[in-house]
Amino acid sequence: MRMTTAGVLRPDTGGRPLPSPARDRIAAICPGAGLTLEGGARPEHPLLGPYLRISAGHAIDPELRRAASSGGVLSAMLVHLLETGTVARVWQTGPDPARPIANSTVQSTTANEVKAAAGSRYAPSAPLEGIEDALTSGLRHAFVGKPCDVAALRALAHLDARVNATFPVILSFFCAGVPSLNGARTVLSALGTSEAETARFRYRGDGWPGYATATLRDGRAVRMSYADSWGRILSRQVQHRCKLCPDGVGSFADIVCADAWETDDRGYPVFEERDGLSAAIARTPLGARLLRDAEIAGAIALSPLDPEALVAMQPGQVRKRRSAAPRLAALRIARQPAPVFSGFHLWDNARRAGLRAGLREFLGTIRRAARRAIGRGRVPSTTARCSQHLQHPSV
Repeated sequence: MRMTTAGVLRPDTGGRPLPSPARDRIAAICPGAGLTLEGGARPEHPLLGPYLRISAGHAIDPELRRAASSGGVLSAMLVHLLETGTVARVWQTGPDPARPIANSTVQSTTANEVKAAAGSRYAPSAPLEGIEDALTSGLRHAFVGKPCDVAALRALAHLDARVNATFPVILSFFCAGVPSLNGARTVLSALGTSEAETARFRYRGDGWPGYATATLRDGRAVRMSYADSWGRILSRQVQHRCKLCPDGVGSFADIVCADAWETDDRGYPVFEERDGLSAAIARTPLGARLLRDAEIAGAIALSPLDPEALVAMQPGQVRKRRSAAPRLAALRIARQPAPVFSGFHLWDNARRAGLRAGLREFLGTIRRAARRAIGRGRVPSTTARCSQHLQHPSV
């Protein structure tokens, strides 16, 4: 994977064409091409997807609860899995030691290592790069990744029997899209500093929702609220493909966690600092059992959460799912690359948003598609579309 000048990760073959078997394998597992979600006999919510249990809660360990982005349930689950011997390693994303605003894949084996990686990282990550090392290790891992990473890993499991043996537990988190690395640079600039002056950088955590905090090489710390860092800067740097994704809610994970925001009288999240609270969805029998075991062991505290209450806490995910169908339709009419999704109730969700909202998304996508086509000087062929938009599973 290569970091581009635009601050996003893209596959790099070194200028060499991929052999046909490799291209076929990528096409079979890449969520950039599309996703098929099968709920089976599980309860299913049109926005939240299939589930067996929906809860709100937090890590019992107060330090872990504060270090994490919300209530620390995901991090506490990872510690519990390690300490009970359920897995030997956690395959997750943490800060890049050589570049504090960037990410790297880390293998955690202790509670302290999990804690060091805790907190959201609003920058490109590629946890599936180097996955062969895990598959040949002979060790059991818990995998933590973005919803697209998880979907790709599930698809790979259909082709490679080692995946389920190596990653018996797969966890994810709600995702609003991956910002360019330039987003973090813009945050730093707004704080009056630069990447070169930054020794450590936290996008969130150390409280809820926590601050974007840069610790400078001279020892000073400067920070920005979550409402400003994500709401005004980072969210505007989310890459195009993420805006088409209907699965910001981690539909393919065993367990997926999110912020269980407090809401105001209008139903919108309130970003005032307070003790963190996580939403946790168990999507598989394994996920439900692991949450229950962690509760019994005293690692986490959970209480039931109504699905509609969670929807109210996550208006961004509501907009994301409800805008997908008109955006995809616009791309197809404009003869632009468009992934194919099944099982996400996209048109049903679009109808719930209303005609005016759908038309706004449709026309906005048509305008953006036209600008991109004009910028390229042509409408891309089918082959070019694949090379541009069939992104690596870990993008």
